[in-house]
Amino acid sequence: MNKILLLGDEAIALGAIDGGLSGVFAYPGTPSTEITEYIQASKEAKALGIKSEWSTNEKTAMETGIGMSYAGKKAMVCMKHVGLNVAADAFMNSAITGTNGGLVVVSADDPSMHSSQNEQDSRFYGKFAMIPILEPTNQQEAYNMAYYGLTLSEKFGTPVMIRVTTRLAHSRSGVERKERIPQNKMHLPGDHNQFILLPAMARKSYSGLLGKQSAFESDSETAGFNTFYDGDDKSLGIIACGLTYNYLIENFEEGKVPYPVLKIGQYPTPSAMVNSLYEAVDEILVLEEGAPLVEEMLRGLLNKGKKIRGRMEGSLPRAGELNPNLVAQALGMPVSEGYEIPSVIKGRPPVLCDGCPHIDSFEALNDAMKPFGRGHVFSDIGCYTLSALKPLESIDSCVDMGASITMAVGAAESGLSPAIAVIGDSTFTHSGMTGLLDAVVKQVAITVFILDNATVGMTGGQRSAALGRIEDICKGIGVEEAHIRVVKPLRRLHDENLAIYEEEIAYNGVSVIIPRRECVQTLSKRMKLKAFEKRNKK
Repeated sequence: MNKILLLGDEAIALGAIDGGLSGVFAYPGTPSTEITEYIQASKEAKALGIKSEWSTNEKTAMETGIGMSYAGKKAMVCMKHVGLNVAADAFMNSAITGTNGGLVVVSADDPSMHSSQNEQDSRFYGKFAMIPILEPTNQQEAYNMAYYGLTLSEKFGTPVMIRVTTRLAHSRSGVERKERIPQNKMHLPGDHNQFILLPAMARKSYSGLLGKQSAFESDSETAGFNTFYDGDDKSLGIIACGLTYNYLIENFEEGKVPYPVLKIGQYPTPSAMVNSLYEAVDEILVLEEGAPLVEEMLRGLLNKGKKIRGRMEGSLPRAGELNPNLVAQALGMPVSEGYEIPSVIKGRPPVLCDGCPHIDSFEALNDAMKPFGRGHVFSDIGCYTLSALKPLESIDSCVDMGASITMAVGAAESGLSPAIAVIGDSTFTHSGMTGLLDAVVKQVAITVFILDNATVGMTGGQRSAALGRIEDICKGIGVEEAHIRVVKPLRRLHDENLAIYEEEIAYNGVSVIIPRRECVQTLSKRMKLKAFEKRNKK
């Protein structure tokens, strides 16, 4: 078959479609977003009836995937690495319940924190859950692993994790398709207690998971994603995990590495293959994107005197992305750094889009907060986090999804007044609603700004679960209707909005202000589509 040029994310999506997928469940988060978007845009997926709506957050996505697996169909759940923290409760317990239909969990990590709060390594979650992990080297392997992962999940009755990183997720390469596997027919679990984690049942299921570990490792040794390449120079052996194999071979003509290399793409770590490499060489260099998970394991397993080098030992930097030059330095090879960037060229930090409604919201908030000074405004994850930078410099925190409201509650309980929370519409329904309920129950004096731009703006304009629901949600949670205020953030309405801000900030209770105006990016796209449709009608 002809090759198709695909992003790594798109390759995972297509591999799952061809692997018999019945549903994908996700919350948008870079660098994982394009997986679900590809399936949503696929005419083939629509024709096959594959479900692909966005979930409210990663936990609900994970639980929906478990539900589809319970019903015997193959499901995929997608998120970025910090989203896996949100889904962790359901994710960890899914390893104990096991699966009925295939269940693949894709976690897209972000080394160097291109668009994230941290650069945690999702392989630790997979290891913690004691489930198989697949880590592709390239787009073809990403496709193959999604295709195989659904089958592997059903083979062992366990969830399977696919871990990718930003560089692979957002780069393109040719992918060759396999023959599509038909979707499963719905069938319920044979054991009606399988998904009931009462302690007595959970202990039995946990023993079953422990009993599968040797089979997981055996599959890791034989499935073909872990490959040994011999080399004549035994002074060094190299273990290259996932994408780092590409960084390695780029340093050698025609990719011919003189040292023995073990390329790892499937976990549990294949101990027999690692031991064989260890016995054949003088020392080992471990290349892995993210944390030194394999290096740390080897230091425990193979502390027999031979040197083991990598991120932990210092041959490679502990933080940030790897690249061919860093690998070359670790190998003692010369590195071409290119030309020094002239001092006249300055970095351009990201800014809010021209015409963004958040600008007007924060300018009014800045004026309202002048009497109090800095240190009172807790913010959240979204485009509006850029208000931390010049020229606005409006916010004082950004920790995790939903933390703005709960941090404001804690600060107010400590005596901070006023305590302000700023959160986006999608982030509010993702994980802010429970914080607002806490505020109402505790009867603390906080003012919550829910910036409603009618979309998930930061990740490209996906549907927001909050659309048309925010006021009703706030009323249902218990916020007094008189203190739920909707404003239109426009410069010409600055004074009017400022007066409302000042009034609600002064209120000794829970108040919610909803600055509502559509994101300029989605508005532009909508207007262009409208003009296009109008032209085509003529």
